[in-house]
Amino acid sequence: MKSIVLIVSILSLFNLLDAHPAGGHDPELTAAKRAKELHRKYVKTVEGILKHRRTGCTLKTVRRRKEWNSLTKPEKLDYINSVHCLAKLPYQTPLSLVPGVRNRYDDFTASHALRTPFVHQNGIFLAYHRHYNHLFETALRTECNFKGTLPYWDWTIGWQDVNKNPIFDGSPTSLGSNGVFIPNRTHFISVNPLGKVLDRSPGTGGGCVYSGPFTPDKWIIHLGPFTDPKGPNDGWGYNPRCLDRDLLKDFGTYTRPSNITHVLDNCQDLACASSYIQESGNGVHSAGHIQTGGIMLDVFASPSDPVFWPHHAMVDKIWTMWQFIGGAEEYVGRTREVWGTATRYNIPPSPNVTLDSPVDVGGIIGPTRRLEELVSTIDNDYCYIYE
Repeated sequence: MKSIVLIVSILSLFNLLDAHPAGGHDPELTAAKRAKELHRKYVKTVEGILKHRRTGCTLKTVRRRKEWNSLTKPEKLDYINSVHCLAKLPYQTPLSLVPGVRNRYDDFTASHALRTPFVHQNGIFLAYHRHYNHLFETALRTECNFKGTLPYWDWTIGWQDVNKNPIFDGSPTSLGSNGVFIPNRTHFISVNPLGKVLDRSPGTGGGCVYSGPFTPDKWIIHLGPFTDPKGPNDGWGYNPRCLDRDLLKDFGTYTRPSNITHVLDNCQDLACASSYIQESGNGVHSAGHIQTGGIMLDVFASPSDPVFWPHHAMVDKIWTMWQFIGGAEEYVGRTREVWGTATRYNIPPSPNVTLDSPVDVGGIIGPTRRLEELVSTIDNDYCYIYE
């Protein structure tokens, strides 16, 4: 019965998104204003908690994650250069485990590929990716002298056409351009190892990223594809190739402001919030991958695209805001709320997730943690806020 209620709730949310109210006002402008209001509420709650602390995460020590387009030019270059630095360091993954790795950045892609069947469409998804992003940011800071914080990509900025977002403008301070346009393509249909069938219309690119810091002479992907046609060793082998993208504006409809505000305003429990965020194809998480295209369509190897990290920082931002917008008292309950099982769509059936559930990111990049250690962005290893 609970599953039926949840499905009905999710479908109701999508129906709300397709409704067009009477009158001439733009509902997305209204939603964008509401999102800013909720963001201010979130920040006020976090800072209100931190101002009373004298140890651990405090107002003086909290790190502030910024939206990509609000970074200064030096801040963007610091991040880009640190990502390139990581790709020049030696790998730590045993070749007997993943024979295709060639650098430290590949360790993170390999780790995600190994854990993919166990950290998507389930109760581990949000916590796993929060910690995964944290470990990546930590590696940039400790191994590559990165001075900033992990940026996030707010998809609601220019949601009508992802091609126009400056994060993809191909300048030296972007995360690279679209891919070279390949004409006369049919629908992209693929079945990944999780059994997910993706039917996607062609976008505005399709080929190698042609300008910016991640062109073929600067950035090479080594793992995958894990979708058909698969790379060597079913995707685990060495397969050097360019970073490809295929920006598709159609899926902006699932990353518009009202998608965000509906999660924050309407979801009263984690079952609703997590399910809506994760919804295959129509959820904001999937839509970010699909509208980018290229390697981002390969759920196993998607971290090969450097935009993966800001994308997942935005996913984490939504969860974080949902946890905090109800005030300090509600935050305590929401950061201890769990939902779902540890298997994808609960297939095969498995026990419900608890705060004691292990979250394995792969020993390559970090040890297994308890879910309870990963639920708050201002406790344990974490100390950050989204600006």
